Amino acid sequence: MKNKFIKAASARAIRPGTMQRVELDGSRILIANVDGRYYAVDDTCSHEDASLSTGSLKGEFVKCPLHGSRFNVRTGEAMEEPAHESLRTYAVRVEGDDILVGLG
Repeated sequence: MKNKFIKAASARAIRPGTMQRVELDGSRILIANVDGRYYAVDDTCSHEDASLSTGSLKGEFVKCPLHGSRFNVRTGEAMEEPAHESLRTYAVRVEGDDILVGLG
């Protein structure tokens, strides 16, 4: 199935080293800016129902605020317990100031 790209955020609003949660088609998605590149993953920790957007971003790793699990925002991979399940990743493209996330 081909991705349907939806405008998710303004590139100006998500500076390098920051992240923002957006809701697209009923999904909570975290957009992170790592050194000027944007990545999108599920916003909900795979261990517990916690929003990763309230955690911390260091380099390409987001840390869950609840139990400290870390995830790689580039790959979605769970890097640290207690989470074992990876996050879903989404295709991202930038057009002008618009960050578009691929759903599908």
